[in-house]
Order: sequence, then C-alpha cells, then structure tokens
Amino acid sequence: MNGLMAALAELDQLAHDFRAAQPVDIAICPPATLLAAASVRLSGSAIALGGQSCHPSPNGAHTGDISAPMLRDAGGSYVIVGHSERRADHGETDAAVRAQAEAAQDAGLIPIICLGESEAERRAGQARTVVEAQLDASLPDQVPLVVAYEPIWAIGTGLVPELSDIAEIHDAMRANLGARYGANLAQTVPLLYGGSVKPNNAAAIFALENVDGALVGGASLRAADFGSIITALAASDGAR
Repeated sequence: MNGLMAALAELDQLAHDFRAAQPVDIAICPPATLLAAASVRLSGSAIALGGQSCHPSPNGAHTGDISAPMLRDAGGSYVIVGHSERRADHGETDAAVRAQAEAAQDAGLIPIICLGESEAERRAGQARTVVEAQLDASLPDQVPLVVAYEPIWAIGTGLVPELSDIAEIHDAMRANLGARYGANLAQTVPLLYGGSVKPNNAAAIFALENVDGALVGGASLRAADFGSIITALAASDGAR
C-alpha cells in the first residue's frame, strides 16, 4: 500500500533504463489504482506489470475486491498471491491461495505464489516443514507459475537469512516441484527469494543455485535501487 500517481515518475526512469529486451524477466506490481496508468507509462519497455492480489472468482458481488480478469484488462501479466501480509491481514489460507492462483491462470495471468515461515517457526527448526506444507497446499496442478520464498521475519526488517538457509529452502522447493510436476517441468518454475533484498546483497543471493530472482519490496520503490538489483540478476549465472 505504497504509491500515488506522483510515484509513477520512478517507472519512467525504469522504462528508460530497460527499454530493450533483457536476459531476465522484470515485473512491477503496483497498487491496483496505478495499474492502468503504469501500463501506459511502461508501454514499449521490457517491463511487465502485475497485481498484488486477486479474488478467486472472475466476477460477482464482492465489493472492494479485484478479479484476475480485471487485472488482465488493466494491463497485468502477473499477480502476487499468498503474500504473508495477505495471509495475516485477511486470513488467506493455503486453499484460498491455490484458488487465487488457479483463477489467475484461467485469466491468462502468471501467479507469483508466496511462501514463508514466521520467526518462531524458524527458531523451532520448522522452516523447511512449514514451507513444504505451504508449497503442497498452495500450488495449482499446472504451470506456468512462479514461487517466491519470503521468510516473514525478514520482510521489511533489514534481516536476511544466512545464504546457507536460503539455499536449503530453495533446494527443497526445487525437489518438491520435481516430485510434483516432473524434473523437466519443475526447472521451468522460477524460484524467487524475497525479504530485505537490496542492491548490496542481491548478487550474493542470486549466486545460489536454485535462486532464479527476487521478489523485491521496499527497494522497488526507487528506480535506482530496483535497477541495481535487476542488473545484479542479469549478471548472475543462470539468470532467468
């Protein structure tokens, strides 16, 4: 819930810096009030757009909600579902997240499905168990989709897990996807890390084998910071 019309000036800089096709996929997921205007500003650039959530129904009497077809109509190609803040603030369950992801796919959007453990679960040694349970229950049966691992305690706090901890979770997620979709199809699912990703730590995170990109929060509000993270990903081996 950040950004008014004036913030679209940051998109102008990104559109200028990333006009041509890039070796990585770039998407901005602004508040829904800015999506249509952002689509105009980013026209002709290499940057796609997405929403921050969607209702599982394509239409109906759901005042205040936004459907996946609405996001698509406004210029979106992606939608974030299951972010920890949505799970906490709106009581979204794994089943609800899966329904949203399926609705997104039905509308021609690619869902970015978020998973992550709390600080208490991490301290109790349950991080992998929690994430794998969310993975099993939140993902639809078909691709395309994107999975984003965001440890809840790292979002917006400046805290970042040890690189070995990130690698453990991402390796486990890739293995889980392989068992579910088959090894070849599992490799087509980008695995993103999110949680206090910044220009000064992005390269080290992207160097991990099964980290294909990032879901960026606060650092995406400034074109200079977000652009540096994009450049770091583009320079990493196996960039997606």
